[in-house]
Amino acid sequence: MPPDVTTLDIVAFVWFIGSWVGFTVTQDHLLSNRNVVNRHLRIVRRHWIERMLERDNRIMDAQLFGHTMHSCTFFASTNMLVLAGLIGSFGAAERAQQLISDLSFAVPTSHQMFEIKMLLMVVIFTFGFFKFTWALRQYNYCCALIGSAPMPPVPPQDRREIAQTISEALTLAIVALNGGIRAYYFALAALVWIIGPIPLIAASSGVVFVLTRRQAFSATEKVIRVQTQWLERNDSSKAK
Repeated sequence: MPPDVTTLDIVAFVWFIGSWVGFTVTQDHLLSNRNVVNRHLRIVRRHWIERMLERDNRIMDAQLFGHTMHSCTFFASTNMLVLAGLIGSFGAAERAQQLISDLSFAVPTSHQMFEIKMLLMVVIFTFGFFKFTWALRQYNYCCALIGSAPMPPVPPQDRREIAQTISEALTLAIVALNGGIRAYYFALAALVWIIGPIPLIAASSGVVFVLTRRQAFSATEKVIRVQTQWLERNDSSKAK
């Protein structure tokens, strides 16, 4: 244990991990029936696949699907560049520590403590890399499911079952992608630890606040909710 680690540092680190894990569990599991963007898009994706099963020409669907895969590939590639830079910085850790120590707003840090903070960043981006690559693999699985989808006309009951299966598989891929992107946000919070433990607590709380607002209280959520409600009403009227 580094000699300059304080109780406040330990509390800040636990707060950081708890904020990340708590937000992830809440968003991905506990709020599945609430008015949040992720829930709306789960419904929208099901309707999307149902419309795809009604079309003979699925070029547009392939383009939309390819766009999401390209986004995931971009983040995975960028993640590797950041990870390579962080690992390379260990070779000049003493110089980097000196540069940060010269900052007026940074707390004095021992070399061992500085390496622990750098190692935390490496762990975060390694976690993000695994999330992005797992998302890419799941996207490939979704490609197989979409490619095996029958051509129209598809009976309504079969169409609903197939749409539910494919959209759920696509949702799992997007959940993994969101987990990787979330690592970027919390990596920025972890970077603030060089200033001190209290800024780390504030940054972790700030990330949770920003992400929660975007998921549940943003203008984007309201727009998507209106579209989702219309799709559900229209689907109910067709069933009658």
